[in-house]
Amino acid sequence: HQEVQALCDIYRQAPLLHAQGTHVVSSDEKTGIQALERKHPTLPPRPGLDERVEFEYIRHGTLCLMANWDVAQGRVREATIGSTRTEPDFVAHIEATIDTDPSAGWVFVVDQLNTHMSEGLVGLVARRCDIDGDLGVKGRRGILSSMRSRKKFLADVSHRIRFVYTPRHCSWLNQVEIWFSILARRLLKRSSFSSLDELRDRLVSFIRYFNGVLAKPFKWTYTGRPLQA
Repeated sequence: HQEVQALCDIYRQAPLLHAQGTHVVSSDEKTGIQALERKHPTLPPRPGLDERVEFEYIRHGTLCLMANWDVAQGRVREATIGSTRTEPDFVAHIEATIDTDPSAGWVFVVDQLNTHMSEGLVGLVARRCDIDGDLGVKGRRGILSSMRSRKKFLADVSHRIRFVYTPRHCSWLNQVEIWFSILARRLLKRSSFSSLDELRDRLVSFIRYFNGVLAKPFKWTYTGRPLQA
């Protein structure tokens, strides 16, 4: 698949691109992270008895985590935690990421969610890359006319800031999904949170801990090419 091959090539090139001043980051949202508080504490194991976990919870609401995985450095950078994942939320998240190194090149790996090929992102890239000219009108004409035309503009390899899209039904190719699974296993699965503020603080602390202790690039072995007999 041509799109899969292109994405795997980007991952392979990430260390060289990083050395040349271009960041390759996988970006996505983890939505509906629940602040669940166990009604009763977990009972520790005793001779002849396994640990007993309370499965009744008090629900305190949910948060959305937007995170970037730096492919070459193997760390999380510029995570955004909020209550929604609207188009303006994602545009603000991407702009905050760019602001960490404003003059650098950026390659964002994202899935094909409509907020990842939005009017707001087109405007952001045009503004930050000093691209002049009429962008058109959403739903009517020009670059802004459709998701297809916006995606083509955002993926333009001549832009200093561009987006690479995972093929449909292949979001597993986005490396940040691997980190989300680590987050779920190490923090979310067995924890109890008494409030949204505690959940937010624990997410921030886990990201800081991960980057300080566990950070390393994933060993990406998938090439996108079919196996030869």
